[in-house]
Amino acid sequence: MWTSIFIGIYVIIALSIVLSILLYGAKPTKSLAWLLAIFALPVGGIFLYLLLGRNRRRYKLIEHQKDLFSKLPKPNTEQINVFDGKYGKLMTLSYKNSHFPPTSGNDLKILKDGKSTFETIFCALEGATKRIHIQYYIFEDGDLATRLLNLFEQKIAHGVVVRLIYDGIGSFSLSKKYLKKLLEIGVEVYSFLPFKFGRYFYSLNFRNHRKIIVVDGAIAFTGGINVSDKYLKGQVGLGKWHDMHLRLIGPAATQLDQVFMTDWYLVSTKLLAAIEQPKSYAKQPVSNELVQIVAGGPDDDFPVLEQTYFSMINMAKGYIYITNPYIVPGQALIRALQTAALSGVDVRLLVSEKADNQVVSWSVHSYFELFLKAGIKIYLFPDGFLHSKIMVSDDAISSIGTANLDDRSFEQNYEVNAIMYHTQIAKQLKEDFLNDCKISNELAYDDFIKRPWSKKLKEGVGKVLSPLF
Repeated sequence: MWTSIFIGIYVIIALSIVLSILLYGAKPTKSLAWLLAIFALPVGGIFLYLLLGRNRRRYKLIEHQKDLFSKLPKPNTEQINVFDGKYGKLMTLSYKNSHFPPTSGNDLKILKDGKSTFETIFCALEGATKRIHIQYYIFEDGDLATRLLNLFEQKIAHGVVVRLIYDGIGSFSLSKKYLKKLLEIGVEVYSFLPFKFGRYFYSLNFRNHRKIIVVDGAIAFTGGINVSDKYLKGQVGLGKWHDMHLRLIGPAATQLDQVFMTDWYLVSTKLLAAIEQPKSYAKQPVSNELVQIVAGGPDDDFPVLEQTYFSMINMAKGYIYITNPYIVPGQALIRALQTAALSGVDVRLLVSEKADNQVVSWSVHSYFELFLKAGIKIYLFPDGFLHSKIMVSDDAISSIGTANLDDRSFEQNYEVNAIMYHTQIAKQLKEDFLNDCKISNELAYDDFIKRPWSKKLKEGVGKVLSPLF
C-alpha cells in the first residue's frame, strides 16, 4: 500500500516538473538535459532539478525590482543624445536592460593583479568619511580579511558606516569567528542566499558573483579579484592568480553603488539612499569619454551580459580580443565569434593553461576546434591561473567585470561589468593583452586536431555536462 502511494506521489511530482520544464524551460539543451536526468535518475533527478534547475527568470527573487529601478536617476538630454553615436545601439541595449545610461566625467584606473589592486583599494578605504559598501563572491579568512577587519574597526570608530555582503556559497569557508568579529565592531553584514532549508533552498544554484567596493558613493572598484590571499601568495597547484580590476571615480561609481544598494535590499529588505559626492572628489582629473555600468542576473527578463558580449563581438570591425578563464559559450556567441573571424575580424582568445576546475576546463577546450577552424587565434597563458574577464575591440571599446562567457554568468549569477567607450583605456588593455600573448602558447589547428583520443573524450564529457554548470 505504502509503495503504491509513494509511486503515485512520485509520478505526480515528476509529471508536474516535466510540464514546468516544457512550459518554462530556459533553453532547449538544458530542458532536454533535465528531462533525461529526471527519467534516468528516479528521485535523484527530481531532487537535482529542484535544487539547480529552476528557471529564475520565471520566479524572480526581487519581487519589486521595477520599483527599485524607478528610483534611479533618469538620463538627461545630453546622455540620451550619445545613444545615436557609433555604439548607440549597444548603449541603448544596456540602458534598457540595466537602466544605467553611459556617463562622462569619470576618472578610470586599470589595476592588474592583487598587489596593486589591494594597495589602491586600501588607500581609498582609509579616506572614507561617510560609508563603505563592499560585496564579494569569495571572501576568505587570511591576511587580507584581517587587514580589512582592522580598517573597518578604525573607520566605524570615526563614524563611518560599513556594510558588507558576501555570497553564501562562494564564501562558504568564511569562519563564524570572523563574522562574529565583524558584528562586534559594528559592521552591517549579510550573506547572499545562504545555503539553508527553507525559502532559499531552491536558490542554491543562483549566486552573487559581483565584486564591488564603493567608498562614499564616489570611488568604486569592480572586476575579477576576490578577497583572498591567493591573489598575493598564490595557490598550491595553480601558482599566482592573475586578474584585472578597475577603479572608477565619478558618476559610474554612483551607479555601482546603486547596484550594491539593490543587492542590499534583497538581503536585508532595507532601502538605502544615495549620497551626494563629496566636493573633494570633484577635483579629480576626469575624462569626457563614456562609461556604462551593466548589471545582470537571473531576475532580469533577458540575459543582459550575454547580449552585451554578443553586441560587442558583432560590432567589431578590426579586432576583438577576449581574456576569460571560462569560455563555454552558447550557440549565439559561438556563431558571433565564428562569423567575426570568417569576415576578417582579428579574433583572439586568451585562456589560462592551468585550471581551477578540471571538468570546466574540459568543456572550455571542447570548443577550441570549432574556433580554430574559423580562424580564431587561441593562446594558453602558462604563468599561474589567469582569472581576468576582459573584452576589448577596435581601440574604442572595452569591458572589465565579473561575467564569464558561460551560461552560469548569463543565466544563474548576479554579475556586473563596466563598459568603457574610452580610447585610452582600450589601447591600454590591448597592449596588455598582446604582451600576455607573447608569453603564451598559441594553439595551431593542425596540431590541435591530432590531440589524443583520451583528451577528446574528456572534452566530450565536459561539453555534455556544460548545460548543467
